[in-house]
Amino acid sequence: MACVLPFAALRPAASLAGEVAALPYDVYDAAGARAAVAGHPHSFLNIDRPETQFEPDHDMYAPDVYEKAAGMLADWEREGVFVQDEAPAYYVYELTMDGRTQTGIAALSSVDDYLSGVCKKHENTVTAKEADRIRHVDVCSAQTGPIFLAYRRRAEISELTEAAKEAEPLYDITFEDGIRHRLWRVDEPDTVAALREAFADVPATYIADGHHRAASAVKVSLARREEHPDYDGTEEFNYFLSVLFPDNELMIMDYNRVVRDLNGLTPVQFRAKLSEVFYVTELVRPEKPSRKNNIGLYLDGRWYALTFRTDIVEVHRGQPVGSLDVSMLQEEVLEPVLGIKDPRTDARIRFVGGIHGLTEVKAMVDETQAGTGLPGCAFFMFPTSIRELFAVADAGLLMPPKSTWFEPKLRSGFLIHKIEK
Repeated sequence: MACVLPFAALRPAASLAGEVAALPYDVYDAAGARAAVAGHPHSFLNIDRPETQFEPDHDMYAPDVYEKAAGMLADWEREGVFVQDEAPAYYVYELTMDGRTQTGIAALSSVDDYLSGVCKKHENTVTAKEADRIRHVDVCSAQTGPIFLAYRRRAEISELTEAAKEAEPLYDITFEDGIRHRLWRVDEPDTVAALREAFADVPATYIADGHHRAASAVKVSLARREEHPDYDGTEEFNYFLSVLFPDNELMIMDYNRVVRDLNGLTPVQFRAKLSEVFYVTELVRPEKPSRKNNIGLYLDGRWYALTFRTDIVEVHRGQPVGSLDVSMLQEEVLEPVLGIKDPRTDARIRFVGGIHGLTEVKAMVDETQAGTGLPGCAFFMFPTSIRELFAVADAGLLMPPKSTWFEPKLRSGFLIHKIEK
């Protein structure tokens, strides 16, 4: 059963929260991060991406970069940008996007739950990407980006959450992207005890977003356990910052694939290959797929609907991973036809979250084709469902990379979990 505990957060002063809270560090490339912090001295991205405080040619992984992040975090707390809550609490975190609301509980999740499989993952992590966050967490001695967890809804948690939202929130901010974020502190002893007991009846939690942040937090924890062999499990480093959402409130968006070239094929030859796997229909206007086993295609200035052939679907039926549309596309097209064996490392494929529209993705293909002189394409996926995510994780299996895109994103800097050295 899950161990989900209250904690005393370091959080922004109410008057500055709208300036501080920032999108996660990993939604930006280097240039984008620099542009985002320009003119925003209190954006948490300054700390989350501390290389922005140095010249562009400075080594972003140098020790002084991480020391800069730790120094800024300490300075901001001393200056009153951040305030430290004294007593442990749960924090209700509500997000509203395009009229749809989802509400989670910010809390600490147990490192031992992650190690034992109570907290389940569905993606592999890349060691190089982990290394950056390991150093960031370790040097700052703080977890600054929450891991997005899901769980199967429990009525008692939902009732406690809704009751907490009747009070005045700590923060109520609508950011420039139109997404509204509201947070409440829940510290009434009986409610805290009830939430803790309710989560203790949750058999499993699932990492929806933040696999690298979770793995990094766990590795810092294990290192500190080695440094403190007499640890008793109550130390802050035995837990990681998370926000837990009930499955019925979550929306997974499509995660689309843009391919730079057709592996030497002409568009006509490529369509012929696709007809061996799909029923191919040319469209009058662009459309996203409306159901599972359907994929959209942009190729050579034209739009197509691809429906997996019945025999292909039957081959993969009943397989938690193999039956995913992203898996079938990889196994039937990306690898054998386009030569993309490892989509995690192949530079010929790019993954684009569903928050970006059809026209924007089309422009990516057209721009690449204009630059290379080679025809490329884009595949538009039907979103993986939360049910499919749970099934894969429950089976102890892993999805292909970039199978799920969750929106809206949690903001970093709203809640920080400090861990002692």
